[in-house]
Amino acid sequence: MKFNIMHRLRNKIKVDKTGNISIGKNFKMSGCKVLISGKNNSLRFGDDIRLRDVFIQIIGNNCSITVGSGSVIGRGSYISAREQNISLTIGERCGFSRNVKIMTSDGHPIYKDGIRINEAKNITIEDDVWIADNVTILKGVTIGSGSVVGINSTVVKNIPKESVAVGNPAKVVKENITWQDKF
Repeated sequence: MKFNIMHRLRNKIKVDKTGNISIGKNFKMSGCKVLISGKNNSLRFGDDIRLRDVFIQIIGNNCSITVGSGSVIGRGSYISAREQNISLTIGERCGFSRNVKIMTSDGHPIYKDGIRINEAKNITIEDDVWIADNVTILKGVTIGSGSVVGINSTVVKNIPKESVAVGNPAKVVKENITWQDKF
């Protein structure tokens, strides 16, 4: 018996007038939502990118998200660059599993004695990084090339290159590692 089932997967994309999206070759995106709101914001995808059921949000002014060539971002992931002059950079050949959350901002300002104490900060994920299921990466973090972040971890501090970090908050448990995406 042969089944001929056609699925139509739609993406919802909303970009303000001064927003910019750049897409490389062999880009595949299905079931995703993209919201770009504010002035002079940009979203850039390299070549050979795969996204499925991902929510990408840029809210503010002069903010950017860049996803390097050969990267894959899994279902239920949320990637957000918010506020002013903020960048979120994902390197080349990165693999993100399901439900990964990456946020440059806490989403709302907090003040002490009239001074803001929780400014938004850039995030950099270097090349060849593997992020497992349900990982949260918070503002101001750099994850070094060749690193792995374990399931259910929350990254609040930098992770050096070629390291494994796990836990909440994530801590480095192994260094000088390599990983492969082939089984």
